[in-house]
Amino acid sequence: MAVKQTDVLIPGQILSSPALASSVFTMFDATGVKSARNTSVALIGNFAPRKCGIATFTTDIFEKLREYRNEIDVSVYALDDADAPLSYEGVTATIDRNDPVAYKTAADEMNASGVDTVWLQHEYGIFGGDRGDMVLDLVDAIAAPLILTLHTVLVDPDPKQEAILRHLIARSSRIMVMSRQSRDLLAERYGAPHEILTVIEHGAPDRPFGRQDQFKQVLGHDGRTVMMTFGLLGPGKGIERVIEALPAIVERFPEVLYRVVGATHPNLVAEQGEAYRERLVELAEGLGVARHVEWDNRFLENEELLDQLEASDIYITPYFNLQQSTSGTLSYAVACGKAVVSTPYVHASELLADDVGVLIEPDSAQAIADAVINLLDNPDRLAALQRRAYAKGRETIWPEFAAATARLVAEAAAPSPRHVPVCATPGIEGFLAMCDGTGMLQHAIGIVPDRRHGYCLDDNVRALMLATVATTLDHDHRASLTATFASFIQHAWNPDRGRFRNFMSFDRTWCEDVGSDDSNGRALWALGDLFEKTSDPQIREWAWRWYDTALPRLAELGSPRAIAFAMLGAAAALRARPDHGASRTLLTAGAETLTRLLAASRRPDWAWFEVVLGYDNPRLCQALIEASDLLDHRDARDEAKKAGIETLRWIAERQTSSEGHFRPIGSDSFGKVHAQMPFDQQPLEAQATIEAARAALTATGDRFWAEHARIAWNWFFGANDRGVVLADLDTGRCRDGINPRGANENCGAESILAFQLSHYSMLAIADRDMVSAGEYLGSGALHPQ
Repeated sequence: MAVKQTDVLIPGQILSSPALASSVFTMFDATGVKSARNTSVALIGNFAPRKCGIATFTTDIFEKLREYRNEIDVSVYALDDADAPLSYEGVTATIDRNDPVAYKTAADEMNASGVDTVWLQHEYGIFGGDRGDMVLDLVDAIAAPLILTLHTVLVDPDPKQEAILRHLIARSSRIMVMSRQSRDLLAERYGAPHEILTVIEHGAPDRPFGRQDQFKQVLGHDGRTVMMTFGLLGPGKGIERVIEALPAIVERFPEVLYRVVGATHPNLVAEQGEAYRERLVELAEGLGVARHVEWDNRFLENEELLDQLEASDIYITPYFNLQQSTSGTLSYAVACGKAVVSTPYVHASELLADDVGVLIEPDSAQAIADAVINLLDNPDRLAALQRRAYAKGRETIWPEFAAATARLVAEAAAPSPRHVPVCATPGIEGFLAMCDGTGMLQHAIGIVPDRRHGYCLDDNVRALMLATVATTLDHDHRASLTATFASFIQHAWNPDRGRFRNFMSFDRTWCEDVGSDDSNGRALWALGDLFEKTSDPQIREWAWRWYDTALPRLAELGSPRAIAFAMLGAAAALRARPDHGASRTLLTAGAETLTRLLAASRRPDWAWFEVVLGYDNPRLCQALIEASDLLDHRDARDEAKKAGIETLRWIAERQTSSEGHFRPIGSDSFGKVHAQMPFDQQPLEAQATIEAARAALTATGDRFWAEHARIAWNWFFGANDRGVVLADLDTGRCRDGINPRGANENCGAESILAFQLSHYSMLAIADRDMVSAGEYLGSGALHPQ
């Protein structure tokens, strides 16, 4: 199987029972503070007994948090190879690194378990796919806030590597690196926001100082000066330069022994066998220093590695790759009080600063020889360097490391809207459960469709919009659903009245001859949207035919929201067919009407189109913003954009609580002059806010709108007035809203569609910010106004 379970209880679907819903959804109390319980973390990465630095680090996190911070519960998802699986102890599950399904399965299990945060160890080579891009499917499906530890941050990545890292940054709530240079590079080169970046130096053991003679005796090296290098052997380690330096060193200090400890890298063994090690052995023999080199061709477990480190006087890391962000053994060597001679790769440059170690020029045997001879010629300096290294190591010993990582976990798991993940793709199960051969049913009792209320045009046009963009649908399923919803719209047209009907009973009889203006405006919007976005030429032709048929009859819709919906449809049509005069006429007339209504209703404390606030309020602003890019005259464009942005900011301020979470206009406010009441809050309002903010971000580049969209998105996940989670990422369902006592437990069509469509708008915002511009995550190009 792709994912193996070991001693873990995975809860059922989040909305499957009231008890389970309560246990999983109640993440925050009424004040937005996380309830008093252990914080749970799902840790992803290579894991012991795999023999590599990432596995050692992930295992260290697991063991040290368990040893020193028992308020954090850690579950481990270990990356594995199905062709050569390892036997693990203490892990929750394994993920086959080369199976794309395994990543999604693991994410589903983490989501179902209700972990507070997920902590991912990243190195391009440990995940499957091109440059390890299978990791993206994992992070996109994770519901909990994501902590990302980057073990490599490249100065000059190739395009694929850069795209992967930007994607990971966009999905992360907190990013941990182990060097200040990596932190600064992430901010300056990749646009990561400073506020999510944390530097935590690699942890290290706490052992007594100055016991080298004791451990030399165990190894049989009494009276010798011991140099050591440890790690998976490969050409990038620079071992040949140390061997080339040995003749000069041993000529002056004949008792010197250089110990090369570590197995050859398994990838190198698979390609070349032990040819590289054999070349090094031949090099030592050719230079006449073979008896001064000892080879230990093993990957040592931590305790034995530390014993061997203690038996050394000088630790050497002669790496060629100066971009290496982390070396665990370097941290261990410093903490054990070893004199370190190293090339100036990232980690060494920072850890060995202030004369904690000796930095030398890279790829130079002469530099190594000079540095070692200088230390051995000056025993007092060697001893002082060892003492400074030991003192520096006290900053990174395991209790300090555990405390720092515990703070990182607490920050990521806090109920801050800014850091709730926004792009995990919702499941499609809940949406499909509401659909049948006629269309999408309106209402549900709990999660069960309620046939008594039948269908409506409003929900089916929104369902058509979702079918057009949902990445969870394969081609055949998308085509089938599109045909169903399109057929519903087609059948809703009443040619005698020149309008669409809205409500249909479950027996497929229409409940009216003409639907509301708003439902007709939404139908026109959906047709324009389908024409713009579908990749099916026949469906595109169908959408245009019905759009062109309905447009002349709907150009005189009266309600502000109906006008806005029709404008959004015309804007979509114009983006796809810029020469369509009727669409441009509708858009121009609609913009004039909305700006006129705004002027008539405005007062110093009320910058709105009406004297009341209703549902879907931001759509009026969105229509003006989208129109501003398409109107013929510059003055009209400027006026529409100014009015749209101004009113959207006004409504945004009124829909943000003093604590900073989203508080949509409640339906209790509807029809009450200049009133704003908090309940009942409905998912439709969060969707409208997100999509209007997306339009504003596109039009202005102002980071404020990306932030505001995230606040509205967080409302679905507990950052709200009652601390209740409405949306279930596993099934894609959404509860119908928030009332004064908590959540409305029903999951109707409008709420499911609002949540699903909000996701795809948030995904577009994240992709725009991170991949196209890199602006949202702190490049400095954009700032809230």
